[in-house]
Amino acid sequence: MGNSDLRSLAAIEDVAFEDLGGSVVAVDAHNWLYRYLTTTVRFTRDGAYTTADGTEVANLVGVVQGLPKFFEHDLTPVFVFDGSVTDLKEEEVEQRRAEREKREEKLEAAREEGDETAVARLDSQTQRLTDTILTTTREVLELLDVPVIDAPAEGEAQAAYMARQDDVDYVGTEDYDALLLGAPLTLRQLTSSGDPELMDFQATLERHDVTWEQLVDAAILMGTDFNEGISGIGPKTAITLVREHGDLWGALEARGEHVDHGDRIRNLFLDPAVTDDYEFDRDVNPDLDAAREYVTGEWEVAEDEVETAFGRIEDSVAQTGLDRWT
Repeated sequence: MGNSDLRSLAAIEDVAFEDLGGSVVAVDAHNWLYRYLTTTVRFTRDGAYTTADGTEVANLVGVVQGLPKFFEHDLTPVFVFDGSVTDLKEEEVEQRRAEREKREEKLEAAREEGDETAVARLDSQTQRLTDTILTTTREVLELLDVPVIDAPAEGEAQAAYMARQDDVDYVGTEDYDALLLGAPLTLRQLTSSGDPELMDFQATLERHDVTWEQLVDAAILMGTDFNEGISGIGPKTAITLVREHGDLWGALEARGEHVDHGDRIRNLFLDPAVTDDYEFDRDVNPDLDAAREYVTGEWEVAEDEVETAFGRIEDSVAQTGLDRWT
């Protein structure tokens, strides 16, 4: 998920949705989906997204409720899914798994005690992107004609690469690592109410008078998904160190510190595994009848949880079509 301390370094400003119309957004699919999944589980009755055989597909509620924001503002979302996980991230994945298992134990205890508030909170925190969730998400996106791209590794890295190639206008993610991956312009808070935030890569470099490499080096000193930070080094100190000493290794030498696999971590941000093998159509033509049947018929999601959102998609697509002919 990245180091949230990066926010204090990033050049961020509010932006109005009406100023983004006609743009293409490469969405970090796992990040976006997980946020809607956890929110749905926490605030929606479980019977609304559970099939007769007990399969939970809260993701379908989240996807359908989350997409209208794009269509209503004439934005084309391109969902970029993660591929393989780098071995340097395995430790973080294991840590998250252990934390989830602890929460699952607390969840069972809360259920036994009948604490419905705690159950809802803990249930949302123990969600994971299962094969069923990922498969059904892809299938409903396909029915809604939303482009899907498979990354060889990190979806966020692929999205950032597509933005640097000018194939998309923005990256959409809540993860501040988009900055380290060189995403020129990142839209945050796409899963929140209200307008998004715009995180500007070039403006960030200019604000701190650093290069892309030095920004990554500062992040490594602070700590990333791939390494623990150096004790006592926060954002301001990290930037000062890389400016004074040139790069990560100069800063580490000055402090008498060491970061395991520093060069590999650096390359994961500066030269990540990406692909040029992708294409997509900016114009979408969703099959709403098929999508409704898939969500509410085949997967038994309660109609009252998704019908308003389907109606919003239908209205916005129709309006976009009219606008293009006027």
